[in-house]
Amino acid sequence: MSNHKDPNFQDRQSSAADAKRALVEKYRSVLKDPALAKKRAANEAITQARAIRTAERKAERQKREAAEAEKAAREAAAALKAQQEAERAEAARLAEEAAQEAARLAAEVELEAAMAAEEAQKAAELAASGKADRDARYAARKAAKKQRRKGY
Repeated sequence: MSNHKDPNFQDRQSSAADAKRALVEKYRSVLKDPALAKKRAANEAITQARAIRTAERKAERQKREAAEAEKAAREAAAALKAQQEAERAEAARLAEEAAQEAARLAAEVELEAAMAAEEAQKAAELAASGKADRDARYAARKAAKKQRRKGY
């Protein structure tokens, strides 16, 4: 015996379709709700404001980084210029010291040359006086020998 109260397949199918339609209508009614539209508009405005603030912060950061990079470049250029000046001053100082050292060495060489010339002159005078003394002694011996031969 069949129970007429038991729904058949078609009844179950139509009731499922009605439930689905009810859910869709409920969802559509929620979408059409003016309060929800206002809330979405407010959220969209918040999102846009956030994006604008983010872009402003990014632009400010890029501007600040550019200024820092420019400052660093100026400082590096100043440091390079100061280093070049210091190198030039050091080179000039070294050149001056080299010139003074060369002058000192030239004076020493000149003094040594003068002393060597003086010593050579003394040696020559000593050799000449020694030769003269030796020649005088030799001449005296010869004269004495001659005297002895003559019998004086």
